[in-house]
Amino acid sequence: MVKDLTKTLPVTTSRLNIGYKNEIVVPDINFELGKGEAVALIGTNGSGKSTLLKTIVGLIPVLGGELRIFGQPPGKVNRAAIAYLGQFHSSAFILPIRAIDVVRMGRFPVKGLWGRMDSEDDDIIKQAMKTMGVENLAEKPVRSLSGGQQQRIFLSQVLAQRAGLLVLDEPTAGLDAGGRELYLQALHAEMRRGASIISATHDVQEEAAICNHVLLLARKVVASGTCTEVMTPENLLQTFGVVIAGDSNLHVLESPHGHDEPEKH
Repeated sequence: MVKDLTKTLPVTTSRLNIGYKNEIVVPDINFELGKGEAVALIGTNGSGKSTLLKTIVGLIPVLGGELRIFGQPPGKVNRAAIAYLGQFHSSAFILPIRAIDVVRMGRFPVKGLWGRMDSEDDDIIKQAMKTMGVENLAEKPVRSLSGGQQQRIFLSQVLAQRAGLLVLDEPTAGLDAGGRELYLQALHAEMRRGASIISATHDVQEEAAICNHVLLLARKVVASGTCTEVMTPENLLQTFGVVIAGDSNLHVLESPHGHDEPEKH
């Protein structure tokens, strides 16, 4: 008997339509994400990247086609299985919460809101902060930190969950060169652990360097496949509007498409 891999793969899609309130933002999405693999969603603001991530984690409904997360419909998966980093973290600034407390929240889906943390959880939390180079900021109020330091804290929270699927929306926003390098090292380590990653970015070189699969989005799927297959001047021109080809690298200058992706959710 042939095993049904769709029941075990972290993400499978078939003719998936995504959007808001019955308005399709991106139609006909087809890809699979395997264990220990990474998919990069690359496109301009408003191209549909965030919409797809929110659909995967169950924040907005599927508008058509099929989407399965570990074989289950979005929103039906065990919360501990998915770690989600969105673009906005306003809840962290309501109270003077410490950095280590924000990272500790990454263990809540695993332990439960009222579950008791043990020494293993403490070690995981400390290691996550060390991985992102913020162990010295543990006692600092998050709202007192710089934007780049805050982003490292939230990435530490994602790492502390030890989830099977990491869903990351613009994860390097605000990071300096050192923070970006720590982030890439952390993703490599997560993939070696067996975790799968889907991330959204407008930086071509940043995510393509580590991903097995790339989706170029511009309110449609411009191209889907390996970096070599999809990173062509023609595809990047459709995605970003302008491509400047150098001797050895492609340099992309983002050009607005006039897309207004809703951010109401």
